[in-house]
Amino acid sequence: MTDAKFDLIVESFRKFLRRGAITHLSNMVNKMRPADVAQVIRHLPAVQEQRTVFEVIRDVKMKAAVLSETEAPIMTHLLLDMPPHDVVGILRELASDDVADILGHLPEEKAQDVLQLMKVEESEEVEDLLQYPEETAGGIMTTEFVALPEETTVKDAIAHLQETSAKQMVFYLYVTDGDGRLVGVVSLRQLLTVHPSAPLKKIMTTDVISVVTDVDQEEVAKLVARYNILAIPVVDKENKLVGIVTVDDVVDVIREEATEDILKLAGATEADLFQMSSLRAARMRLPWLLTSLLGGMVSGVVLWFFRPAIKDVIALASFIPVITAMGGNIGLQTSTLVVRGLATGRIESADLRGVFFKELAVGMLMGTVCGFIVGVVGHLWHGPAMLGVVVGVSMFAAITVAAVMGTLVPLLLRRIGVDPAISSGPFVTASNDITGLVIYLSLATALLSYLT
Repeated sequence: MTDAKFDLIVESFRKFLRRGAITHLSNMVNKMRPADVAQVIRHLPAVQEQRTVFEVIRDVKMKAAVLSETEAPIMTHLLLDMPPHDVVGILRELASDDVADILGHLPEEKAQDVLQLMKVEESEEVEDLLQYPEETAGGIMTTEFVALPEETTVKDAIAHLQETSAKQMVFYLYVTDGDGRLVGVVSLRQLLTVHPSAPLKKIMTTDVISVVTDVDQEEVAKLVARYNILAIPVVDKENKLVGIVTVDDVVDVIREEATEDILKLAGATEADLFQMSSLRAARMRLPWLLTSLLGGMVSGVVLWFFRPAIKDVIALASFIPVITAMGGNIGLQTSTLVVRGLATGRIESADLRGVFFKELAVGMLMGTVCGFIVGVVGHLWHGPAMLGVVVGVSMFAAITVAAVMGTLVPLLLRRIGVDPAISSGPFVTASNDITGLVIYLSLATALLSYLT
């Protein structure tokens, strides 16, 4: 659906809601895809409007699909006032991991009411999943997978798959030993290309890529992306198979982590926009802003210290904003690339030396080009050739140092246990402003006799 078409649909929803045209609203909603309905609900500002749209969905399966596509805060609002019996009817259409995720965001009393109404085996399965932290492999895994003993023949395995494939999504067939420990994996293609009497242990791949339940969800996503697999098995400390993480959940994790990292670069979180009060959001972001403020004040001290040079050659002041701005931009560009590389696993400890020297070379190349341009402008605009030399060399040095700082700061922050995504920006900006000024004015002071 194009953005223009989506905007028209949202406007139609709002028009029907304002007029109270529930019949027209219902007809429109029930002809749409669940993901599109969830997107429309997300763009309705009033909670009551969101609930009205959700309530006019006739099919329980569609309600479940819409619910699985919505964010936690909206999902909570949609279910909060709904009778527990109706909530159970919707949740029964979802996978156990989705149910656990939904109940984990509901108030505890409401979640307990729902669990009590669910079947014993369903509630136990969900409660088992709720024991794992939300952003771990155990927290995002599903317990709906196919696992068979290693002595099972290919013929029996295919028959088993034919019985279960209607109830769950099957990517791989996992093989376990007598104690339930994961010992191998078989792809569906393998099953169709070997003799029916062959036991699974003869055809399985024993080098299984798996994760333990407490592994961070970001690490799970990296493994799935690195090895191009559709699902990854989750095991406990004894290597017993307890669930799988499927590629659709990994896509959600990648989106969440990418959004989180990008917002952290601005010193913010998604909650700042949708959930958190203005006072709390300001309190969380203010410390990093104060870091930049402190850097600006130090820059002011530097300017005061070098006031004789600026007083004698007033043209020097013209280039201060240019040098600080260029250094800050280069530093933020580099730190963003490094932070993203660390987050996605593209930059590992073994790559640090190569990354450093590459960014150093990039900084020197950009510094040469920008330094030459600003040096020529400085000479033609203000006259003395030495002023152009000072400005040009300062720009080259400032950009080169900024590229180095943009590389080192995220790496050092990560090394000491500070999240580089949220803290790199202020540190890089402040340090580059200070170093850029010191380089520029120190060089100008040293060559002052040539400028006057």
